[in-house]
Amino acid sequence: MKLPQRMPRGLGAKLFISHFLVALVGALTLLTAILLIAPVVFGSLAGGIEEAMNSAVQAFGQTLLYSLLAAGLVATAAAAVASLLVSRRVVNPLQHVLGATRRIASGRYGERVPVQQSDELGELSESFNAMARALEEAERRRMEVISDVSHELRTPLSTIRGHVEGLAEGVIEPTEETWTLLQVEAERMQRLVDDLRRLSHAEAGQLALNLASVSPKEPIRLAVERMLPLFDEKGVGLSSVAPEKLPPTLADTGRIVQVLTNLLDNALRHTPPQGRVTVGAKTKGDEVVFEVADTGEGIASEHLPHVFERFYRAEKSRSREGGGSGVGLAISRALVETMGGRVWVESPGPGKGATFAFTLPVSRQQS
Repeated sequence: MKLPQRMPRGLGAKLFISHFLVALVGALTLLTAILLIAPVVFGSLAGGIEEAMNSAVQAFGQTLLYSLLAAGLVATAAAAVASLLVSRRVVNPLQHVLGATRRIASGRYGERVPVQQSDELGELSESFNAMARALEEAERRRMEVISDVSHELRTPLSTIRGHVEGLAEGVIEPTEETWTLLQVEAERMQRLVDDLRRLSHAEAGQLALNLASVSPKEPIRLAVERMLPLFDEKGVGLSSVAPEKLPPTLADTGRIVQVLTNLLDNALRHTPPQGRVTVGAKTKGDEVVFEVADTGEGIASEHLPHVFERFYRAEKSRSREGGGSGVGLAISRALVETMGGRVWVESPGPGKGATFAFTLPVSRQQS
């Protein structure tokens, strides 16, 4: 009856047994070969003096046998020790990674593993730590988004609930102003939801882009025409400045207009009446630089790195009554990066205006 073969499941045990068997088989093979070949060789060399050589051959064989037995035992012991050390060196980092993986799977994203070696196992540990840091950052951002969304929805929901309860109890008259207020708050919530959907698609790279050779002047003209009535209503000047000869850029015209519109809307909300906003474009190397400069509130230096983060406000106490959803600049950054560009903001300081800029690659095609 054939017995089932059960191999050990642990990697360390497998490495140990494989090294041990290799050393044992090598020692036994060497011993067998010498025991079979040595007498034949010595017998053939002895020839006619066979009786005289028998004792020498026998002594040599016994000496060789004892020597091989001792060498085999030493080799086996050395192989066992080496296998144990090697297996521990291989298995210990893997056990650290395995344990940390289980803890991260349970939600403990702060787990890290020690990097003890500079070989592939060390690279594995470093890659695992990088993955853990990315997961921890993603979880932090997820919690921030949930908190920010709940905060942004709280005000319109509270307003709608308060007015609905007042209408139901007869405390508030169902006037045209009341219905207009409820409609405005509902539209505000709808705008936030739509912007969040666009932002998630943009950051995931799921937006369809119609890339083509585009003259920079065209999206600037379309964005200015779209926003000019709002600027006139508030009393803020809006103009565009661009050189006559600008190379075409490889981008999606509709997405450029969307980015410029977001930047203009942001500039309008932060520029007081009698202020001015200028839209322009210029060439820098193999890129076209679009700029939206205003003479508005300006931005302190410590806030500049965070302006394009979703829901970020330099003044925490300021509510978003001006109509902004809080993700327009984040959407703009995601769109620009999707089209192969980069975006940034500059400001001399509070009260001195700000300049929002983004780049797009120059098109090598003929427009």
